[in-house]
Amino acid sequence: MPSCQYAVEKSLCMFKTQRSKVLLLIPHLGGGGAEQVTALLARGLSHRKYELHLGLVTQADPRQEDLPPELAIHALGAHRVRAGALRMVGLVRRLKPDLILSGMAHLNFLVLLSRPLFPRATRVLVRQNGTVSAMLNSGDLPGYTRLLFRMLYRNADRIICQTTAMANDLAAELRIPHRRLVVLPNPVDVEGIRGAIAHDPVRWTGPGPHLLAVGRLSGEKGFDLLLTALATVRGRFSSADLVIAGSGPEEVGLRARCRELGLETAVNFAGHVDDPSAYFHGASAFVLSSRHEGLPNSLLEAAAGGLPLVALPASQGVVDLLRDEPGAWLAPEISSTALADTLLAVLQALRPGERFAHVFIDEFRLTHAIQAYEALIDAVLRESLL
Repeated sequence: MPSCQYAVEKSLCMFKTQRSKVLLLIPHLGGGGAEQVTALLARGLSHRKYELHLGLVTQADPRQEDLPPELAIHALGAHRVRAGALRMVGLVRRLKPDLILSGMAHLNFLVLLSRPLFPRATRVLVRQNGTVSAMLNSGDLPGYTRLLFRMLYRNADRIICQTTAMANDLAAELRIPHRRLVVLPNPVDVEGIRGAIAHDPVRWTGPGPHLLAVGRLSGEKGFDLLLTALATVRGRFSSADLVIAGSGPEEVGLRARCRELGLETAVNFAGHVDDPSAYFHGASAFVLSSRHEGLPNSLLEAAAGGLPLVALPASQGVVDLLRDEPGAWLAPEISSTALADTLLAVLQALRPGERFAHVFIDEFRLTHAIQAYEALIDAVLRESLL
């Protein structure tokens, strides 16, 4: 047998019997959807197959009671992501992971820019959590971001997208070959959410209807559109109220907008909420008011909880998921008027406390999504041995 073939077969045999070292990287825990996805992967990926490590670039405290004890947590404590470059490179060179999975765009840039400093055998996967063309055209990002995407994303072994529409958009916008792109479902703890709802107290007061929105308080989330729509809705439903679970740079402006619209008593800015499902019990509907999105976990979690879903057409992925689905309503365009009209129609049609099965959520159950991620990790690691 030729020596090179023998070496490959020996490596494949070792791959089957030894745990591969996998490093999950995010800025910190307790954030938005990207952090939640990584936390679910850290809990769900097989500790029998993988030696799992979690790198927290901007978090200083490594203690996390809800993560498995087998997980090695590395809190790097940088004051911001880009300031953590040297600490991150040092961690990678010390651990020598077989594979890195990075979970947010600005961290993805740092990881891919630093890749020449990593051990040569280390594979790199990045997860894209937004529609690239919408992000680049929003005006919210520096002009050089497009160049960073195009230069750096080509250095990833795979780019994980949440929907086929996101993958097609990324391929067209960045000229990334489709073979580098993979569509994987976001993991959602459906059973955990449904179990918690059964025991959670009702956090709402007053007759309602009660509307729930979740997300970072930033322009792309469209909470300004939602506040304007709520003012219109209260013309027909005078006791309608809204909880916005999230924090961010637009909070001062949004609170000022509430005062302008006379909504101070109708809107509760709940701040960052570790588990937004605590508000599901008693909520009349979940509202996605984003101007652009990939496929937000908040929407999937609300679907897991059976809530009626009202959404702006924030991405083709959102439209494809919700179109013609019972219990889901899509506004015809991204505007406060369209959102108000849709909310009025929904609230007039719903029965108090009405819930829906949302059968599409089965694709995102933990077991299915974790299996899909493990299949990708294994495939990429096998490629590195050939």
